[in-house]
Amino acid sequence: MKNQTVLVLDFGGQYKELIARRVRELNIYSLVKPANISVEEIRAIDPIGIILSGGPNSVYDESSPHCDPELFNIGIPILGICYGMQLMAYTLGGKVSESNVQENGVTNIRISSSSELFKGLSDIQEVLMSHSDKVTSLPKGFNEIASSSDCPVAGMEEPGKRLYAIQFHPEVELTVNGKKILSNFLMDICGATQDYTMDDYIRTQMTSIKEKVGDKKVLLALSGGVDSAVCAALLSKAIPGQLYCVFVDHGLMRKNEGDEVEAAFRDFDLNFIRVDAEDIFLNELKGVTDPEQKRKIIGRLFIEVFNEESSKLHDIAFLAQGTIYPDVIESGANNTDNIKSHHNVGGLPKDIGFEGLIEPLRTLFKDEVRKVGTLLGLPSNIVNRQPFPGPGLAIRIIGEITKEKLEMVREADYIFRSELEKSDVKADQYFAALTNIKSVGVTGDHRTYDYTISLRAVNTSDFMTASFTEIPYDILGTVSRRIVNEIKGVNRVVYDITSKPPATIELL
Repeated sequence: MKNQTVLVLDFGGQYKELIARRVRELNIYSLVKPANISVEEIRAIDPIGIILSGGPNSVYDESSPHCDPELFNIGIPILGICYGMQLMAYTLGGKVSESNVQENGVTNIRISSSSELFKGLSDIQEVLMSHSDKVTSLPKGFNEIASSSDCPVAGMEEPGKRLYAIQFHPEVELTVNGKKILSNFLMDICGATQDYTMDDYIRTQMTSIKEKVGDKKVLLALSGGVDSAVCAALLSKAIPGQLYCVFVDHGLMRKNEGDEVEAAFRDFDLNFIRVDAEDIFLNELKGVTDPEQKRKIIGRLFIEVFNEESSKLHDIAFLAQGTIYPDVIESGANNTDNIKSHHNVGGLPKDIGFEGLIEPLRTLFKDEVRKVGTLLGLPSNIVNRQPFPGPGLAIRIIGEITKEKLEMVREADYIFRSELEKSDVKADQYFAALTNIKSVGVTGDHRTYDYTISLRAVNTSDFMTASFTEIPYDILGTVSRRIVNEIKGVNRVVYDITSKPPATIELL
């Protein structure tokens, strides 16, 4: 059965996939498409609604992305967000101008509660604004339905044509009732029946995998992280006995993790191969300090190790990866600025040495991946495992990577995670990183000149944005004392209190 679909048109904004994720949270299938999609293709998809994303451009610039003007005449409900609102106004005869005062941050707006879009909400709402242009003249037939002190038209509608637009971002958590606004649009205006679930996703992917793979064999890098583990579970269900999982032990894992990974997947219906490649990786990374270069090297070496292992096997046809949406977003796909390359996105060579690539989780966010893992029967300690990047501790060490530094950050990370896990602190990701800063200290009666460990803990629901975790000082004090007392070469510990944005969760 075909699911109802909501299209999210991409105008280059960072939050387009987050919009799609919010739609899916309401059990409605969402699909991200480029802004210049044709009306004919839209009709073929037959969406129940369309959402126009935000974007960094000005609609009145010739180089800015636009959609086919006919989009607004085909009778499908449309919600424009930020740039999407300005585009709707501009295309339909309104005026968009540069703002004298830019609104960037949480803002109070006044809404018209009579609008179906704002049904059930009070007159004053707290929302996230992020814009330098604004609508200064409404298109013919539109009404103003929201305003702020610096933005007289923060929302508009033409209910007869089911066209709605808002200047703020309902998809982010900082907009207090954003999910309710999206729900009003999707349920009441688009008529969504909420027929999309992770059970459906699993069935669809299993069918797709079977059709693509047939009776051929698949090779997967099994790191033990959530993404690769869920990918392995899904593939093993779809093609039991045909999956070969190569665990590349690159020497960049967390403490005891290699043995834990092997033990966790011992009973799975797959072929498990462990490769000790620590010397290969450390030799190639010797002297490398640039984080992007580290990622590229690690990505290349992964493929080389895969090719070597596959040459020992017979008839390996496909390479599988646990790529998920945030990997794609941050690597600069689909017109998004490149924040950082991921080894399984930016690091792959054009000729990967296989018939094809299988990425069954590529359109899922982390919370959806965990749901899929639970439905597939993976244990909680795997499904809820701490997120860990593919390049491992290589991107948690600033500067050159050495065995000595790896042991420092590995032990510090183990201490930090152990102390947090036995406390009442709730954090979604937490780890230690080794900075390249050395400072003077005192141990006993001796002067030291040693490294600084940086601790990082964040709370997030989507890993697109995150806030630092407020860890009590007594816990931080315990962690600090243990690290400097138990780890040779470290004499200072700091705690990172930067949110995302402007920082990323990882240091590199």
